[in-house]
Amino acid sequence: MDAYVEKGAADADDGRPTPPSGPGNQASAAPGNEPPAAPRNQASAGPVTEPVLGSPADGPGASPAAERAGAGIMALSMPYQVVLAVALAVAGVFACVHLAMVFLHVAPSNTLTKRHGQAVDDWVYPEFEQNWKLFAPNPLQQNVSVEVRAELVVADGSRRTTGWIDLTAQDAEAIRHNPMPSHAQQNELRRAVDFYLNSHSDDHTPNGMRGRLSEEYMRRIAMLRLADRSGDVERVQLRTVTRAVPAPAWSSEKTDTAPSYRDFPWWPVTDADRPAGADRSRTEAGR
Repeated sequence: MDAYVEKGAADADDGRPTPPSGPGNQASAAPGNEPPAAPRNQASAGPVTEPVLGSPADGPGASPAAERAGAGIMALSMPYQVVLAVALAVAGVFACVHLAMVFLHVAPSNTLTKRHGQAVDDWVYPEFEQNWKLFAPNPLQQNVSVEVRAELVVADGSRRTTGWIDLTAQDAEAIRHNPMPSHAQQNELRRAVDFYLNSHSDDHTPNGMRGRLSEEYMRRIAMLRLADRSGDVERVQLRTVTRAVPAPAWSSEKTDTAPSYRDFPWWPVTDADRPAGADRSRTEAGR
């Protein structure tokens, strides 16, 4: 009995079930009929060690913290980390300076704007200009076009005047279907006219140096548009054409869409107003 208990204990240690005793099982004790030994549990040879979560050997099963630690800036080599850190610092400084300049531009007059107003204007104009026309109680409800005509000297020395050329229509055609129109196409004429009107009286008398500067600006814009014939141009005249935006079809409002005109004076063209490289040979020959 003791021998049987010892044998059963040994079988239990081996992980094999203990065969029941009895005459029907005597053949199992005969030499050559023993069942094959089950493989031993290798874990019994030493203490069980659990895998450490987040180790590189975990692969896809790694913890989220370990995956985050191996991503982002820290995953780059040291030179790339330095370059990226410098780029982020420069972008942050630029953003801070830009916000400060725009704030000073729209803020009421103060000590900083009185002392550094020119620097603020140089930063803001013309790309970052701020105005409130979109949110004004009475937004613009008119279309304003700028037109020009020129007095030319022809080959025989006589003079003739061209018809009115719609400069605004040229810009509109260049902008139409253009996903990235230039700033000049969108705002050059509008800003030039605003500059002129704000620096002149109703009878076109200039208010100081800014008034004369605005006249030169308008003339040079006109000459750039007349570049193909600028060598023959003696004088130019501009005008604004204002048309009210018509009411929508579903509205009962009646809007007068007849154009109104405001003619500017005739301005003599100087050599400084002509585009660089303009050919005046025909003009000089006709004199």
